Amino acid sequence: MTNLFRRNHVLQGLVIWLVVLWVVTAINPLYPRDWLLENLLVFIYGALLVFTYRWFQFSNLSYALFTLFLSLHLPGAHYTYAETPFGFWLQEWFGFDRNHYDRIVHFSFGLLIAYPFQELLLRLSGIKRAWSYFIAINVIMAFSAVYEVIEGVTAMIVSPELGSAYLGTQGDEWDAQKDAFLAFMGAIIAMMVSWQLHKKRATI
Repeated sequence: MTNLFRRNHVLQGLVIWLVVLWVVTAINPLYPRDWLLENLLVFIYGALLVFTYRWFQFSNLSYALFTLFLSLHLPGAHYTYAETPFGFWLQEWFGFDRNHYDRIVHFSFGLLIAYPFQELLLRLSGIKRAWSYFIAINVIMAFSAVYEVIEGVTAMIVSPELGSAYLGTQGDEWDAQKDAFLAFMGAIIAMMVSWQLHKKRATI
């Protein structure tokens, strides 16, 4: 695994960027306990990617997409999604009635992570490419829905007093459904782009 990683300079750069960003956003987070909750899944999936690297390496494109998504998530964990400055800037510029940073990140989950899921499916499951688009979209939708459930249960069990900050609903009772739908739409767009690029490569 070490030799594989040493030969991949792009991945080394992405890891260095994420480590630096993680350290910066770990300094004096707005709500320290909320920061820990927000990063639990990051720790789990990060460890999973490291431990499985010997047997399965994603493409550099997929690793770049993972990195971009985490680069959006980490500031949200530092400030909480409902209080991220960029979301307030958007709210002021466009006259939104809430901080929409959480919506951006949920949409980005589908937009940025659908392709790595498709790559995983194509390389490990042996399914036809036509089916991979449909399944990748459904996996994103399923992960989003399960995450919303886990998020709610975790907030109630681990830290009920931080529920509002952790969930970032901002008074919207349909927040979870909207977040999952945005991830779904992001995944559809990602798979449309993937299909078009594959179609273009096939005609060259």
